[in-house]
Amino acid sequence: MLIVLLILIPLLGGLAAMLMPERNVHIHAVGVAITTLALAVAGYFHFTMNTPGIDLVYQHSWIESLGATFSVGLTDGLSILMVLLTAIIFPFIFISIRNKQPERKNTFYGLMLLAQAGLMGVFLAQDALLFYVFWEVALIPVYFLSSMYGGPRRIPVTFKFFVYTFAGSLIMLAAFLMIYQHTAHQFSFGSFVGAGASLEAGQQNLLFWMIFIAFAIKMPIFPFHTWQPDAYEQSATPVTIVLSAIMVKMGLFAVIRWLIPVLPLASVRWMDLILLLSVVSVVFGSIMAMVQTNIKRLIAYSSIAHIGLMSAAIFSQQAVGLQGVAIQMFNHGINIMGLWIIVSILENRLKTQDLREMGGIAKVAPAFTIALVVISLANIALPLTNGFVGEFMMFNGLFNAASPYRIAFTVAAGLGVILSAVYTLTMIQKVAYGNTNSLTEGFKDLTINEKLILILIILIILWLGFYPKMLMGLVNV
Repeated sequence: MLIVLLILIPLLGGLAAMLMPERNVHIHAVGVAITTLALAVAGYFHFTMNTPGIDLVYQHSWIESLGATFSVGLTDGLSILMVLLTAIIFPFIFISIRNKQPERKNTFYGLMLLAQAGLMGVFLAQDALLFYVFWEVALIPVYFLSSMYGGPRRIPVTFKFFVYTFAGSLIMLAAFLMIYQHTAHQFSFGSFVGAGASLEAGQQNLLFWMIFIAFAIKMPIFPFHTWQPDAYEQSATPVTIVLSAIMVKMGLFAVIRWLIPVLPLASVRWMDLILLLSVVSVVFGSIMAMVQTNIKRLIAYSSIAHIGLMSAAIFSQQAVGLQGVAIQMFNHGINIMGLWIIVSILENRLKTQDLREMGGIAKVAPAFTIALVVISLANIALPLTNGFVGEFMMFNGLFNAASPYRIAFTVAAGLGVILSAVYTLTMIQKVAYGNTNSLTEGFKDLTINEKLILILIILIILWLGFYPKMLMGLVNV
């Protein structure tokens, strides 16, 4: 029952948020999010300790005529990490915006909690049809959040995002139905893996691209990335956090869970091409980040580079690389959340996203500057921060890939790491150092709730940097 509650509590909490008095909705949302986090932590301990009598899989008859079951579970370290990440992000978001409440609070918090329920379902689903349903359920509230809250161009940008992702989802559904025809009329994970793996190479190739495109759009990697910078720039910061910290991980998670095991021959056949696209994402994203003057677009392109490296490590098909990806998916979610909270503070205080209008903030806001520097350095995988171990393992996997071009791919990806240091340090310099101006001289340092959230994020960064075994022992791919 614990597993079902991870979906049910945010689902019911979101519906209740839309109906309750507005003055109580923030406290309600925080309470629901913290309750969900407590359940996720309990699931983590039950999983790691193999607690007797605790069943972390729930199955119930659903659509019998199709052989589909409502089957959800915490079956491996990857799903545990993604559930934990999803559970952590939402209370952090809600607490961080206490001093700047959105308009139409009931709608905002209701949709956010419904999005959390959908995301939990994606990471818990053990049935292919159920996975698809939750994949779509997670998209719908985020679509409304993006179109209702954010910048002046949010509606056309959100429409582009929706069309991209929904078109990919329909292609994925068609591929799932084609695989279903080769099963014993069951949508179960085991049945799907067996049916897909038994297909001939030619059939696998077509299905591979139908499914991969849907996942590549969600990640996104080059050339399916064009929706992302605009969406990140125009969305409200809480929505951007959900998109970049969790939703992009849906694509990576789905490749590991629902693509490579189901279509193994095609995954090997197209490994080099996907590695090439992934490495292009790393270099392209890094170069584009270097030339940005808008801080939100800079972070958006940096995220494309990070996701590109994770995608490359997945298709290296090395155990150490896959383990590194699982760890980095969690750590990147924590780091990018911290960066977006920093950006939100800048935007709320200065009313601008333009780096050229910033500078000198270290002189008037030392606590803010410390948080900016620590979280930014973690995002470029400085040793002793949480980003280092996962990135090192991913490069190890990429270097040991079966591809004959592995050295070239590793060198190109390494160039992206160098460039990430360049644009990150440049961003820190432009924001925090130099002389203050008329805009930044009155910049106020962190409030109590901002300090609380950023201190917790920094503690996670340093704890997992000094003691990565907590994650490494969890993920045995």
